[in-house]
Amino acid sequence: MSSPRGQFSSKTGFIMAAAGSAVGLGNIWGFPTQTASNGGAAFVLAYLVLAFCLAYPALMAELTLGRHSRSNTVDGLASVASSPLTKFFGRFTGWYGIVVASLILSFYTIIAGWMVAYLIAPAAEMMSLDAAHHWLTEQSNGRNLIFGGLFAGLTMAIIASGVESGIERWSTRLMPALIVLLLLLIIYVLTQEGAAEGLKLYLLPDLSQLTNPDLIVSAMGQAFFSLSLGVGTMMIYGSYLSKDDSLPRLGAIVTTVDVGIAFTAGLLIIPAMFVAQHHGATIYSESGDLLAGPDLIFQVLPVLFESMGAAGPWVAIAFFGLMTIASLTSSISMLEVPVARAVETSQASRPVVTLIIGGIIFAISAVIILNFGSLFGLVVDFTTKYSQPILGILLCIFAGWIMHRDRLLSELKEGHEDIEDSLFWKIWPVYVRFFCPALIVLSFYKSL
Repeated sequence: MSSPRGQFSSKTGFIMAAAGSAVGLGNIWGFPTQTASNGGAAFVLAYLVLAFCLAYPALMAELTLGRHSRSNTVDGLASVASSPLTKFFGRFTGWYGIVVASLILSFYTIIAGWMVAYLIAPAAEMMSLDAAHHWLTEQSNGRNLIFGGLFAGLTMAIIASGVESGIERWSTRLMPALIVLLLLLIIYVLTQEGAAEGLKLYLLPDLSQLTNPDLIVSAMGQAFFSLSLGVGTMMIYGSYLSKDDSLPRLGAIVTTVDVGIAFTAGLLIIPAMFVAQHHGATIYSESGDLLAGPDLIFQVLPVLFESMGAAGPWVAIAFFGLMTIASLTSSISMLEVPVARAVETSQASRPVVTLIIGGIIFAISAVIILNFGSLFGLVVDFTTKYSQPILGILLCIFAGWIMHRDRLLSELKEGHEDIEDSLFWKIWPVYVRFFCPALIVLSFYKSL
């Protein structure tokens, strides 16, 4: 049964939604190229360990705060505080998270719009619509506004339908589709010339690299950010969980699914880059690092698709379909952060609130598009480089220091009665107090 504010109807629905939030564009292109640029398989080993040593405890902090408060980030964090000062601190942190999530969505919408345009472009090519193909694949304000708006509309349509009918329903459809497309593309790419070289880099570790502090810190940052932590998305999703669910078990499953998909994405992207190199693409930057982000997606991989002959457009459609799904599963979680606050504190209906807030965020996207050179990098750096680590630390402080230990234990006992005798309870409260903030600070300092 749904609660009045919405609730996931099943564990599977939550796992698909939470994993979908975590599995975004950064996971598909960020993790593989970070791996290749930081010691290859040695980076993978470090990432796998740190995902459970850093990301899982931080994820548990957000889920526990969310389910205990049963509220949006602003009111939820204030409700676990006991003094006027900590309540103010809670509201400030909640609003900060809402602003950051909204700004991330504003630039994410632009990139996702590119994916939608490139998804359609191969069809235009197959129909010999050269002018349309050129327009779809070249940067222009008109293209970016149209396809950014289309993607924003898709995101709003899902969020307007609510938790069960919107977020859960579409996450349970989109995530299996993403996994199937990913596996099919991997099978195809691994049959191509040059793929073996990429697999060797990805799967055969140079263990001496594990003593490289830069590699460890990079893996630490990737582990934290790959789970979509620090902006309140997991706190909101946690607030929609049933009290019958075991938070430590669900958190472990979400972490495992996210890490598994990130690792699987590496099996596609890194071999694909070396296949593209075999066909004449430049895959290394002047500094010697593998190309990442938009350079990878829009420069390297099109060379690969063009080299495939008649199969190329179909593979391109599958790939950009994969990227569009990954974008959508993340964008719905980001839009839910401000929408949850507005729905719970206003008399307006969810569809109206979603349209207003989604429209405001897209207006910000439009401003960025029209001032791309000066604003895009600034917004990306402010949100992902500076704000997410700060918010991650603040949420750990709330779970470890401000929320009383007995309330933490009481919440975790819901759905897991013997938690007090478990290894998790013996380690996690101390870990989230001291080690998580320290590791995030170290990663933050290194990124600066």
